[in-house]
Amino acid sequence: MNALHPDLTPAAASTLLRADVEPGFDARPRVNGKFLAVGPAKLWVRGVTYGTFGPQPDGTDCPPDAVLERDFAAMRAAGVNAVRVYTVPPRRLLDAAQRHGLRVMAGLPWEQHVAFLDERGRVDDIVRRVREGARGIAGHPALLAFAIGNEIPASIVRWHGARRVERFLERLYDAVKAEDPDALVTYVNFPTTEYLRLPFVDFHCFNVYLEQPERFDAYLARLQNLAGEKPLVMAEIGLDSRRNGPDKQAESLAWQVRGAFAAGCAGAFVFAWTDEWHRGGHEILDWDFGLVTRAREPKPALAAVSAAFADVPFPAELRVPGQAPRPWPKVSIVCCSYNGSRTIRDTLEGCRTLAYPDYEVIVVNDGSTDATPAIAAEYPEVRLISTENRGLSAARNTGWQQARGEIVAYIDDDAYPDPHWLHYLVWRFATGDWVGVGGPNIAPPHDGPIADGVANAPGGPVQVLVTDVEAEHVPGCNMAFRRDALAAIDGFDVRYRAAGDDVDLCWRLQQRGGRIGFHAGAMDWHHRRNSLTMYWRQQKGYGKAEALLEEKWPERYNALGHLSWGGQLYGRGFTLPIPSGRSRIYGGVWGSAAYQSLYAPRPTTLLALPLMPEWWYLVAALTVAVLLGFSWPPLFALLPLWALALAAPLVQAAMAAARATFPRPAASAAEAWRRRALVFFMHLQQPIARLIGRRQHGLTPWRRRGRVSGGGTAPAQIWSETWRAPEAWIETFESALRTAGLVVRRGGATDEWDLEIRGGLQGALRARFAVEEHGAGRQLVRLRADAHAPWVVRATTWGCAGLALAAALTGGPVAAAVLAAAAAALAWRTQRDQAHARDAWTVACHDVAAQAGPQGAPTRLAGASVQERGA
Repeated sequence: MNALHPDLTPAAASTLLRADVEPGFDARPRVNGKFLAVGPAKLWVRGVTYGTFGPQPDGTDCPPDAVLERDFAAMRAAGVNAVRVYTVPPRRLLDAAQRHGLRVMAGLPWEQHVAFLDERGRVDDIVRRVREGARGIAGHPALLAFAIGNEIPASIVRWHGARRVERFLERLYDAVKAEDPDALVTYVNFPTTEYLRLPFVDFHCFNVYLEQPERFDAYLARLQNLAGEKPLVMAEIGLDSRRNGPDKQAESLAWQVRGAFAAGCAGAFVFAWTDEWHRGGHEILDWDFGLVTRAREPKPALAAVSAAFADVPFPAELRVPGQAPRPWPKVSIVCCSYNGSRTIRDTLEGCRTLAYPDYEVIVVNDGSTDATPAIAAEYPEVRLISTENRGLSAARNTGWQQARGEIVAYIDDDAYPDPHWLHYLVWRFATGDWVGVGGPNIAPPHDGPIADGVANAPGGPVQVLVTDVEAEHVPGCNMAFRRDALAAIDGFDVRYRAAGDDVDLCWRLQQRGGRIGFHAGAMDWHHRRNSLTMYWRQQKGYGKAEALLEEKWPERYNALGHLSWGGQLYGRGFTLPIPSGRSRIYGGVWGSAAYQSLYAPRPTTLLALPLMPEWWYLVAALTVAVLLGFSWPPLFALLPLWALALAAPLVQAAMAAARATFPRPAASAAEAWRRRALVFFMHLQQPIARLIGRRQHGLTPWRRRGRVSGGGTAPAQIWSETWRAPEAWIETFESALRTAGLVVRRGGATDEWDLEIRGGLQGALRARFAVEEHGAGRQLVRLRADAHAPWVVRATTWGCAGLALAAALTGGPVAAAVLAAAAAALAWRTQRDQAHARDAWTVACHDVAAQAGPQGAPTRLAGASVQERGA
């Protein structure tokens, strides 16, 4: 493969990897998105653990040089490229590892099994010893990473409190970085303390011992989502051959290794190289986890692990457990571009580096006026299709219609893929009944301080997951679909010219019963906007897309015009509500649960309201009310409420700025403050931009949905000669109302009404039904619909009216006039919303009555006997 193009952006030049290059020792390992890299090569950690061993004459637990040479040569012959040791290795071990092409993850041991934070002297001593250990081997070419701890027992974490332990581990991290700034530093966790939040580590490590493939795969998917945008490495996987037998050990380790890499892990260490193992100075003789015996005789597991390592991350054929091996299916990559010349070269170079065996690249030039088509034409393997400017959805449709692959993968012209992007997408397709699959998109470093800020700002492309592997939504910059699934729904809706197309498509596929998968390993790099002006325009555009989506899918939005996702959003930059309480750890009785997770309290409605852009309407209204205090001083009593309303979004923005993470440490305290101030500003800027975009395109709290020609009176009953279940009658009304474009909500288990017809924010109708049975399948459906206004609307209306009266009686004419006008406007709007809902109800009743047949019950109905009426 040729060298990468010299005109790549600085971000792509530093992060774009090549699959045809083997990592050497000429550069130190680094984090590259969800994976590790050395120079331009991806580093797959194919490791084994080594030791601990008994005390040696030189005072270490490192075996003699002859043993090291023999063990390391055998490891390398088996395809191993990394060794994990649990104590600070002497330099002779690191030198031997380098000679054999092995990298070492070095443990920095300390007494984590005791209540280490209870003694100040012990704490300082631990930090000192960790620094000394790191200093002794800092900068060695064979060093993979430092591990600042391994499985602090759950009872010790519970004793000290998770937050204190997290802060102490961060102190150890900083101590190691002070000695070796370029080294990777991690902490090795395990399921019993998975709740520890350690965003400062360079990559996440877990020891996981699960003996069923399904549970193993499911738990690794969970860990990937906990790891977020950082790599995940299995620091220990294994099985005891003494209790399970050598053949069972070999079988288990084969699927564990393959499963770890198929789950998107950056590496895995098999526990252990040899059965020889000491703990606390004593040899352990009743466990045999090694790939070789104490006498270094190979077990069947060695060949099984060696074969699995040879296929990392995937074999040449698609091999799904329980299915016959088959070729990897053809994938069509579609990149739609309108004036994307600044970054599309990154995209095309990234596609060139893909390791996938069978794919094509299609660029749909959507009427660009810049150099986009000329750049695409430089790549002979790219199919360039140029059209007039028709918008993003139309371009995406052109792409899948011209695709030759059975899977169509979409990537934006400001994104570029990891070399194994397609492998992970296709793997998820192959392991479930998915019609679509997506992966994470990560902001590359070196795009500039504004782009780093935007990566921590709200409104970015994020995935919404309902489980660890199933998505409700995947963003358009990294999504793939089966071509026949796209054809079945006629592709993308062309009304979405710039955004919203991906959301609409996911909903339509799911509406037909399709499922959308997610794979954490299927990552691409996605440039963020690099100026505040571009970010402002983007968020206004997203506001327009929200308005278009709400117009088409009104039932998915609440009265204020906000979408309630069924799943959880993953990514960076969210503005989170002010917490209503402390997060709680599920530890089981006496802290004995094997898997202990962190549960955050659900935000209260009141604390969640400031997240909405429309919160600024409330702030504006309170501002007007407080200013009226100069006309009528009692209104100054609202000043604390106004201050709280204004403070809420400021507090949320400050919390988000404090959580922000950046690709490199700040050079000074001033730079750190500037970074966080920028993020703080963006968290205030974004909702205002969205609010403007939403309002300009009709998505306002006072909107009304549905076109209804009013007039007439709804019938109080409907006669039917054909029997239907009571639920079917209600569903018929619901369908008629939805067809007319109304938003209809079903009553809950404790509600005394059946359907709520939303007329607008301030008024609705609540309908209830009763079905009488009159024999021979005949029914009389009784109908009632009562006007309804939310209690907040009623209280605000009466409050304004009461204050207006009080102001008029106590010498505040200006305040009285404004408050009276506000009360009148609220009352008028409520009546209008209710009238809109009643008109829709009337039309639906007449439509359903017409479908039921000629109306008018038999004349004897009123006096019929119970026996005659009975079903």
